[in-house]
Amino acid sequence: MADAPVTAVRSSVPQPRDPGDADRPAKRKDRKNRIRQPLRYRLKRDRALLFFCLPGVLYFALFFYLPLAGNVIAFQDYQPFLGFKQSPFVGLANFTALLAEPEFWSAVSNTLQITAIQLLLYFPAPIALALLLNSLISEKIKRFIQTVVYLPHFLSWVVVVAMFKQVLGGAGSVTTLLMEHGVSIGNVMTDPGTFKFLITAQAIWKDCGWGTIIFLAAIASIDMGQYESAAMDGAGWLRRIWHITLPGIRPVILMLLILRLGDILSVGFEQIILQRDAVGPDASEVMDTYVYFHGVVDGDWGMSTAAGLMKGVIGFALILAANKLAHRFGEQGVYR
Repeated sequence: MADAPVTAVRSSVPQPRDPGDADRPAKRKDRKNRIRQPLRYRLKRDRALLFFCLPGVLYFALFFYLPLAGNVIAFQDYQPFLGFKQSPFVGLANFTALLAEPEFWSAVSNTLQITAIQLLLYFPAPIALALLLNSLISEKIKRFIQTVVYLPHFLSWVVVVAMFKQVLGGAGSVTTLLMEHGVSIGNVMTDPGTFKFLITAQAIWKDCGWGTIIFLAAIASIDMGQYESAAMDGAGWLRRIWHITLPGIRPVILMLLILRLGDILSVGFEQIILQRDAVGPDASEVMDTYVYFHGVVDGDWGMSTAAGLMKGVIGFALILAANKLAHRFGEQGVYR
């Protein structure tokens, strides 16, 4: 009974309140007001931002979404002079003929082989280069090297292939130098056995430096205090990379890997078609060149469109699967 007055006194003392409690009703009211705002008001309010977004929206609508309607050719015996309306509908006949053609499966096999090699060699190359550039102490040297490795990205594939031919061709500088020292490597540019590794090396030389931009930006967002704490604990540079840098850029790596998987059946049309005649179609025919030669050159529009549609569907399915797998590992992925 003696504790009753004390309890009464304690209950009469005002308890401290969360400072944010007073603002919560106002925030809820503002949120409701924003939701209730009519579309006409929001369009008028954000007209400047919408105007700036308009060129990008028109670009994607005209060159990406509108051409999707042309996939109807995959289900027709399409004749350009008859058009979409008058060309006879054949259902899945184009897909059946496509799957029964050996050249299509040869193109699929070459595409998957090139993709596997590029995933193993090309995809990690910008990450490794970004880690090396980030380890440089001098900012002037770092910027100079960044500028040098960025430059090949702005060269066309015609120039890149011509440069590789001058270096590794039958009369190339490296080939001639090795022959003078008793080493014969032959003409690498016309060797079907090394063609897949050759185009991967060309892609690394051309775009590796450009690919480091995103990874360097991700590395720059990591808190430098983590590196200082790790150094004070005695962690070497390799441990700091493994335990701090790589986990810090892991979401970016996974996002780019997911996007790369969605484009897995596209391995460079212009680069390969420039070298196709030198090594032969057996080693260089891929999905993109198959669609080009069967559709544009041979005029088999229905079968080539069916091949392109299958490529797009497979890429879309791979993006969904890889993004779902990223969510399972607790990462953001491309979208939620």
